[in-house]
Order: sequence, then structure tokens, then C-alpha cells
Amino acid sequence: MFQPDKQILIEIVKTRMPFGKYKDSLLCDLPVSYLEWFQRKGGFPPGKLGMQLATVFEIKSNGLEEIIYKLKKMNLRG
Repeated sequence: MFQPDKQILIEIVKTRMPFGKYKDSLLCDLPVSYLEWFQRKGGFPPGKLGMQLATVFEIKSNGLEEIIYKLKKMNLRG
């Protein structure tokens, strides 16, 4: 079974999109339609950001948003 890196999961609720239509939105808050657009346009950007976006896409496209909700609550509490 796929086990995402815990650090990546923490980062997707803290990191903001650095460019584009959703600039300054938290990666975890990006809509699936935007992530699908990346897929259609040739894939996610290279490097860490691409890995983070791919992780958000996998979570959302598999109906696992509960992971994101829990992480956001934990992050707010510190």
C-alpha cells in the first residue's frame, strides 16, 4: 500500500502555490480541476513542487480529503 512521506503531507498544508491562477493558495486547497489541468498539459512541474502537487492530486482524486482536513486542524493547533 502507498505510504506518503509524512513531511510531504505536512508541507502541503503549509506551502502556498508560487505562481499561476491559484498563486498564494495553499497547495492542499487547490481544486482537482486545476491539478487535472496540469496533467493534461504535460504533467506537474519538476522537483519538490511537482511532487507536492502530485500528492495533493492523488489524495483528492482518491477521495482521501479527510487526510488534508486532519492535517490542517493539527497545523492550526501548532
